[in-house]
Amino acid sequence: MANRTSSASKTRVGKYELGRTLGEGSFAKVKFARNIETGENVAIKIVDKEKVMKHKMIGQIKREISTMKLIRHPNVIRMYEVMASKTKIYIVLEFVTGGELFDKIASRGRFKEEEARKYFQQLINAVDYCHSRGAYHRDLKPENLLLDANGVLKVSDFGLSALPQQLRDDGLLHTTCGTPNYVAPEVINNKGYNGAKADLWSCGVILFVLMAGYLPFEDPNLVGLYKKIFKADFTCPPWFSSSAKKLIKRILDPNPSTRITIAEIIENEWFKKGYVPPRFEQADVSLDDVDAIFNELGDSQNFVVEHREEGSVVPATMNAFELISTSQGLNLSSLFEKQMGLVKRETRFTSKCSANEIISKIEAAAMPMGFGVRKNNYKMKLLGEKTGRKGQLAVTTEIFEVAPSLCMVELRKSRGDTLEFHTFYNNLSTGLKDIVWRTTDGGKVEEKGGSAAQSCPRQ
Repeated sequence: MANRTSSASKTRVGKYELGRTLGEGSFAKVKFARNIETGENVAIKIVDKEKVMKHKMIGQIKREISTMKLIRHPNVIRMYEVMASKTKIYIVLEFVTGGELFDKIASRGRFKEEEARKYFQQLINAVDYCHSRGAYHRDLKPENLLLDANGVLKVSDFGLSALPQQLRDDGLLHTTCGTPNYVAPEVINNKGYNGAKADLWSCGVILFVLMAGYLPFEDPNLVGLYKKIFKADFTCPPWFSSSAKKLIKRILDPNPSTRITIAEIIENEWFKKGYVPPRFEQADVSLDDVDAIFNELGDSQNFVVEHREEGSVVPATMNAFELISTSQGLNLSSLFEKQMGLVKRETRFTSKCSANEIISKIEAAAMPMGFGVRKNNYKMKLLGEKTGRKGQLAVTTEIFEVAPSLCMVELRKSRGDTLEFHTFYNNLSTGLKDIVWRTTDGGKVEEKGGSAAQSCPRQ
C-alpha cells in the first residue's frame, strides 16, 4: 500500500488502514490495506451500495458473497470477511505478492509444456471446485490469474467479477461479458450460455497462450476477431505435442454441446501427467456477517465508519516492500510495460521530475488527445471525450514518491475498453519521453535524448 507519512492523510476502515488503489471497475474498486492489529496485508474490494440498490442486485450480491465465503481452495483467492458502512460494502480478500502469471510470459517468453501443464492443472482444479459450488467466473483472463510468494496459481474474482449477471428462466446467462479474445462464441452470440462451458473455453485460450506465448484468436477488427472465434479458426504452433493439440482443439470447440467437460479433461492422458490433486480442509464458515451488512440497524460489529486523518498535501510515499508489490519485477528500463499481445489495465514509469512537473506534463500530453483532466492533489482523472466500445475511456493517474528524488507514476484504466487504454498510453508516451527516468540493463542512467535529471532540474 502507499504508506502515507505523518504529514499526509490516512484512511481507516475498522481495523484496516487503506492504501493505494489496485484496480477499479463500474461497481467497485480494490485497495491494498493493512490489518493494524496483526500487520497482515490484505486487499479490500469496496462496492458502492447506491449502485447495488439502483440495479436491484442486493439478493444476488448476498448469494455471490456467501458462495465466495464458502470457497476454501488453495488455488482461489480467499475471502476473509465482509463489512459495511452506510454507503459501501467492504469485502476483505487475500493479498498475493507474486504478480500476474502472465507477467512471467512477458518477461521470459512462453512456458515449456511441463510448466504450462502444471499451471493449467491448478487452474482446472480451481474452476472445477468453484463450479461444484455454483460459482461461475465468466471473465477468466490474464489479470485474474495471480501467483503467491511460492509460485502457486490463485484465481481472483471468482463469483465477483460479473455482479450484474443473472440467470433467466431458461437457466442460462444472457449478458455478454469478458475480454473479447478469451470469450466463448456462445457468449458473443447472446442467445444464452452455460457458465461452466464458457469458463472452460477461456481456460483453453489461457492454456494456448501459456504454451505459445501469443493468443489463438487475434484480429485488429472486432468483427474479424468474432468470426475467428465462431469458427475456432486457429492453428497450434509446431512445438505443441500432438496430445496437447488434441486437448486444446477439444476445449476450443465452438459447439458447447460437444465441447469437452472438466471431468473428461481430468481423465485426459496429457492432463494427468504429474497431476497432484489439491489438498485442503473444509472449515466451518459463518455467513452471519453477510446478512449483517444489509441490516440497516447499524449496530452490528460488521458495520464500520471510514475515518480519514487529514494532513498537509504531499505525494504518497512508498516503501521498498510496497514498491516491489506493485510488480513482480519492477523494470525501470522500460517506459511502459508492454506484454506480448496481453494488455494490462495499468502501467507505470519512474521520473526524477517533481510531482507538480509530472502533473503538468501529463496534462499537456493528454489534452490534445481529446482527454479532459480533473486534478485532486497528486491524483488525476483523465476522461476521453469520445465514446468507445465500452463507453468513455477513463484513466486514473497517481504519483508516489519512492525516494527523495524519484517518483513512480501509475496510470490505471478505471473505465472503458482495455485495448483502447493500451492505444491511449502508447500515444501518451510520446509526449512524456523527456520526463521518464530510463536505466540501462546494468542499472546506469541512460543519457541518450537528454536524461530526466537534465529535463527536470531540482529547485
